[in-house]
Amino acid sequence: MIRLWNNLKLRNTALQVAYVGGFVALVLGMALVARANLDELGIISGFDFLFKSTGWKVSFSLIEFTASDPYWRVLLVGFLNTLFLAAIGLVLATVIGVIVGMARTSSNDLARLLGAIYVETFRNVPLILQVFFWYAVFTRFPGPRQAISLADGMFLSSRGIYVPGLNITGLSAFLGIVVFLAGLGVIVWITAAQRFRRMEPARKTRLRLLILAAAALLMAAIFWLGRLPDTPLVSIPALKGLNYRGGVRVSTELTALAVSIAIYGGSYIAEIVRGGFKAVGRGQIEAAQSVGLSAWQVFSRVRFPLALRAMMPILTNQYIWLVKATTMGIAIGFADFFMVVSISINQSGQTLELIGILMAGFLLINFTLAAVLNRINRAIALKGDQLRS
Repeated sequence: MIRLWNNLKLRNTALQVAYVGGFVALVLGMALVARANLDELGIISGFDFLFKSTGWKVSFSLIEFTASDPYWRVLLVGFLNTLFLAAIGLVLATVIGVIVGMARTSSNDLARLLGAIYVETFRNVPLILQVFFWYAVFTRFPGPRQAISLADGMFLSSRGIYVPGLNITGLSAFLGIVVFLAGLGVIVWITAAQRFRRMEPARKTRLRLLILAAAALLMAAIFWLGRLPDTPLVSIPALKGLNYRGGVRVSTELTALAVSIAIYGGSYIAEIVRGGFKAVGRGQIEAAQSVGLSAWQVFSRVRFPLALRAMMPILTNQYIWLVKATTMGIAIGFADFFMVVSISINQSGQTLELIGILMAGFLLINFTLAAVLNRINRAIALKGDQLRS
């Protein structure tokens, strides 16, 4: 027996089996105790409630939903709303972060000062306070009859922003936007990936344009297939009675959340962008300038690709955090995944099951996002330490 225990491989295997077995036994014990307590309280466990009618409505939905629809459909509504808000927030936060981050690395003193003021102001105010602030701002605008005209066919009121839109289903709009963003992601990958470094610049440009055109055509096809029957393709909002009819209404809740996440997340991404550009060695920039590259060529072919490689791991972390920040929607009544699950718990009493669904949903979103970004990071990574000054 002692001889077997002295076998390192056998001993490690036995310890691993004991650890996994103990963990499984602990989980099973907790499940059995929880089941016994639920039976004692008369609470029925299981997922049969998913097919029962909810009896309540949601304020915002990308797909059709009525009060008579089952719980699984309202959970799908909340899941899609979270994805939609996360997509808008991440894109806007990235745009703001890149602009402010580049301003902070600029040679212009005023640009650096404004960038620093922006970062230090919005990064140090809690996100929940910014959500309340922007929600209060957007709900204080005039009513529909006195709405502010932003442009031809665009109006801003206390009930939301009214813009021209396509008469298509919310799901097709969501899928079309996702397809187009995926195309942009492929273009970024082609620009920075090591396997495309030897490709001729003209050929690489043609490939990027081809992918962009394909993504735009596929998005247009999805929009066309999702067109509502017996309606014109384009709908323009017009005041009828006490409210606007037609077009697309961006609710105040969605607007406040998107603006808050974009501004707050942009302040963090700006620092990530600044750090990425600072990580590019001065000698590499001088070497690019010495071979006669223009300022734009130095930026697009040297500074940005190297900075992106330094930024990507930290950006992945930040993006995942911003996705989790969408749960702030419950504070102002936006029907995101967290709010829908919370209401479902109050209505059905199936706490453990719904919390498990909530955890599984966010794990699916964040694991998928992390896997995609990590794959991009591995594709654009350089062998060895190439960013030393």
